[in-house]
Amino acid sequence: MTTRWLFGDQLGPHFVDDHQGPVLMIESRAVFARRRFHRAKAHLVLSAMRHRAAELGDRVSYHRADTYGEVVGTLDDVEVVHPTSYAAVGLVERLGVRVLPPRGFATSREDFTPWVEGRGGRRLLMEDFYREARRRHGVLMDGADPAGGQWNFDHDNRKPPPKGASSLGVTAPWWPDEDEIDAQVREDLDRWERDGEVSFIGRDRPRRFAATRTEALAALDHFVEHRLPDFGAHEDAILEGDPWMAHSLLSVPLNLGLLDPLEVVARAEAAYLAGDAPIASVEGFVRQVIGWRDYVWHLYWHQGQAYRRGNALAARQRMPQWFAELDSKATDARCLSHTLDQVAEHGWVHHIPRLMVLGSFAMQRGWAPTQVTDWFHRAFVDGYDWVMVPNIVGMSQHADGGVMATKPYTSGGAYINTMSDHCGPCRFNPKVRVGENACPFTAGYWWFLDRNRDQLSGNQRMSRAVQGLDRLKDLEALVAQEEERGNRAP
Repeated sequence: MTTRWLFGDQLGPHFVDDHQGPVLMIESRAVFARRRFHRAKAHLVLSAMRHRAAELGDRVSYHRADTYGEVVGTLDDVEVVHPTSYAAVGLVERLGVRVLPPRGFATSREDFTPWVEGRGGRRLLMEDFYREARRRHGVLMDGADPAGGQWNFDHDNRKPPPKGASSLGVTAPWWPDEDEIDAQVREDLDRWERDGEVSFIGRDRPRRFAATRTEALAALDHFVEHRLPDFGAHEDAILEGDPWMAHSLLSVPLNLGLLDPLEVVARAEAAYLAGDAPIASVEGFVRQVIGWRDYVWHLYWHQGQAYRRGNALAARQRMPQWFAELDSKATDARCLSHTLDQVAEHGWVHHIPRLMVLGSFAMQRGWAPTQVTDWFHRAFVDGYDWVMVPNIVGMSQHADGGVMATKPYTSGGAYINTMSDHCGPCRFNPKVRVGENACPFTAGYWWFLDRNRDQLSGNQRMSRAVQGLDRLKDLEALVAQEEERGNRAP
């Protein structure tokens, strides 16, 4: 009888709903021994796997082993749903495991390939991909037209935080209650660390994210009912006292395979149709789930294994220890310090701190994209290889030379000052680029442009910024200042 092997990110019912036979799950401690993951991420993944095994009961054969091969090699007939990384695909192929088509995404490879071929060599724009997905699945459609009269309400969803507010004032996210499985996971992780077998970054607080199908559905229902209506307008804003804002946190159970993206967007669409959530919020959320998430998944496979090594800007500096270890006390830059502390605490911050604080700083400093990608993978609870390679190499570090994004996503301190409440209490001034009070992002932005002038001068979206270098009377002093600072914490 065929055994269905489930990886730790294939934990929802849609990974076994067509299989009545035995199930195999393998918990490999060696995965955590090889690389230093966030402690909360290790806890979450082990908790989710053990909870799933408990649900499957006698159907599952659950093994704790150093390697996958020592278990799979003892079985005759094993199949697996297409894994989510090149490394895992290579592993199952070497072990002779039969690979089924991927699951857990709205757009299949059979649909993506013709879409690419139909582009005729034009750029694979996410917006075009997203609109096609909406049409194919009939999501937020009014006949042949988009609901609300337009495809994209992004211009309505870029508002800064409300003036003087410490939070958005929306209902808090749904949080799970830990149980005896979580207690055993924490005890095991503590013992492995004491024995010197593994080492982690970050802190392991009470589990914040869904680890079971039941918990994931509860988190989805709570978000749609209480938080989705407020999601859109301020989704790009940052408030120190409100780390969750109106974000769904559903990337975590989605990437564990506990939710299917089409059921998630159906739930959000139903709220719009019932008049319980505005179109701008629902459209923005749907765009994240079946637009951006699926787009990243398909680009990961379409671009091939070499994509991860892209380094179009020739960035080769090593990520410094203070950043890699999430040492928030190492820097006086309030946006960096606060964001690193939030990652240490939760293994999560939303997309703007990821892109415009952490990622932007890494690109300005010229850190090697492979190191930045690896760090994001290990430090975030929703980080997987397929997620982080396109997001970091393509979107965050512009290391693919513009395959994914038409311009580097970086800015001076003015953007952070507009979109957050970080700058007011900070000792650095976002308007100052040279001197003791010079904002590391403002100075870093111009330093980055100066270093990459030749590569960026031909970019239509960057040409005016590059030309602005010639108007800076203090450019020479700025460059000397930033070269002297280098990788030291500001």
